[in-house]
This record gives sequence, structure tokens and C-alpha cells, in this order.
Amino acid sequence: MWRGRATNVRFVLPADVGDPAGPSGGNVYDLRVSAGMDRLLVAGDWPRPHDVSALEQTLAGIPDGEVVLVDGLVACGVPEVVVPHARRLRLAVLVHLPLADETGLDPATAELLDRCERQVLRAASAVVATSPTAAAGIRVRHGLANVHVVVPGTDPAPVATGTDGVRNLLCVASITPRKGHDVLVRALQRVEADWRLTCVGPHRPFLPQLPPDDRVSFPGPLTGEALNSAYAAADLFVLASRAETYGMVVTEALARGLPVIASSVPDALGDGGVLVPAGDESAFAAALTCWFHDQTFRDGLRVRARVRRASLSTWDESTQDLRRVLASLRP
Repeated sequence: MWRGRATNVRFVLPADVGDPAGPSGGNVYDLRVSAGMDRLLVAGDWPRPHDVSALEQTLAGIPDGEVVLVDGLVACGVPEVVVPHARRLRLAVLVHLPLADETGLDPATAELLDRCERQVLRAASAVVATSPTAAAGIRVRHGLANVHVVVPGTDPAPVATGTDGVRNLLCVASITPRKGHDVLVRALQRVEADWRLTCVGPHRPFLPQLPPDDRVSFPGPLTGEALNSAYAAADLFVLASRAETYGMVVTEALARGLPVIASSVPDALGDGGVLVPAGDESAFAAALTCWFHDQTFRDGLRVRARVRRASLSTWDESTQDLRRVLASLRP
């Protein structure tokens, strides 16, 4: 059971975890599952910061034998800091995305990050992934026998009212190459239909590289009621990610009964929508054409979304699953 001092697990997190200007699925996950833990925020340009002193001092201040959870973005790029402490702590590493899977890395950097991550994960007492697919990939990639799975939860939400039921599309994702906004916009430009796309998320240097189109708007990051309103006004949720470990925004959309067309999110989507191959502009355009021109297709997607909505797990379940993993590390 998770009682008394068992709740005093230290959770080492990047210092920007609560920054409203740069919300991410990983940050939301960290904050939601860390209730009852001691959050230790460390500054740095993760995953390979120039100055690792904050992390070194943080880990050094934790007594031998204590259970410590570290966000993989902080841990996996600096084995020279983390591995020595893994020998004296009961260390668990939470992997949101393997470091080498970030889009746009040159081969040498990707190889270095992959090697660093392998050293850290093999030294850890436990590794936690956020989806079954991600866990299987980590096992194969790093030769690990056991990786625990703790999927993100979802908050209950009212069914989205939408606009006319067809043309208002929503994407919630940071504007980065990995999220595939370029694929999405080009696919939409191939569809003969009246559409509007709202891309909610932090603006990044990648933004000017997207195909220009006045039907696409970029309101920046939204939270709270502003984000709820964006979901409520949407008719279809779209996400063209090149790589994801789960895709929390997909379950947020499904929690509102929104139909979904997406890539790289098999675990989040389940049977709740259409999964297209990552980076496949033609496949996205074909699915979107069906959406705009086939009423039966739209009706079927809405039914699938609402069935999936009823089976989504909660954040309480996610928190309990993670606590069981961490409690198993205690003698």
C-alpha cells in the first residue's frame, strides 16, 4: 500500500515543467502523476546541458537507498551524472520519448543520445514508459528485460458541440518538425473543401517553414477555458506527428467525443479513429477527403470516438499504477 513516507518519493523534473508558455504532454503528465511526491526542479538545457551542477547537487542531496523518479529528458542524456547515483539510489526513469527519436537530429547526435540513454536505463532500478508500444520499443532498443507501462489519464469533459459538424479542424501540438504540421497543411491543401485549421501550441522556429495558407491559424499555447473552448468548437481533431510515445491530446479530444484522424498514436487512439502512416501526406489527404465528402464516414468516426470515450482511463488510475511501480522498489 502507498502510505506514510512512501508518498515522499523524490521526482526530479525539468525546471520549466509548469511553464504556461510552453505546455507539453510530458509536462502535464509529470504534474498530474506526481501528487504526494517531493518535486525537485532542475534547470538546464536538457537533454545535454552545458552545466550539470544543478542535477548533480540535487541527486547528491538524496540519502542512499531512497526511491527517486527522474524524468527521462533530465536523466537520459547525462549518464556521467546519473549512473553513479543509480548505484546507491532506487532510481526509476520515466521515458516520455527516446532521446534519439526527436525529429531533425543529425546522425552523430542521435547516436550519442541513444548511447547515453542506454547507459542510464540499464543502470536504473526501473524504467517507466507511457504506452505499451513505447515500452516494447524501449525493451528492444536498449536490451531491457522489463519496462513498466503507465499510460496517461484523461479528465472527463463534455461532448464538443463543433460548428457545422465538418469544416472546423483542430490540432493541439507544439509547432516542431516532429509534430508534422507541414504534412498536415500540405494534405489539407490537396483537399477540395471548405476548411479551417486551428493549430494550438507554442510557436517555435519551425513555424516559418510551414506552407503558407490563410485558412490556418496559430493562436499559440492555450490552457484552461481557452483550450476547452477550442476543443468545444472543433468538428474534427487532427494530428500528423512523425513520432509519439502516446499522444495525450488525442485522448483529450476523444474525451470530448471528437472524431480523430492522426498518425503515430496507436495506443491513445485505439479503435477511436483513423490511424494513418506517419509522414504520409497522401494517406492523410485521402482520409481528409473522406471526412469532407462522405457523410457515412463522418458518422462512423463519431460513433467510434464516443465508444472510445467511454473506455478512457483516469488520472487517478495512472497515479496509482505509477505508485505501485515505485512501491515495488522498496525493500
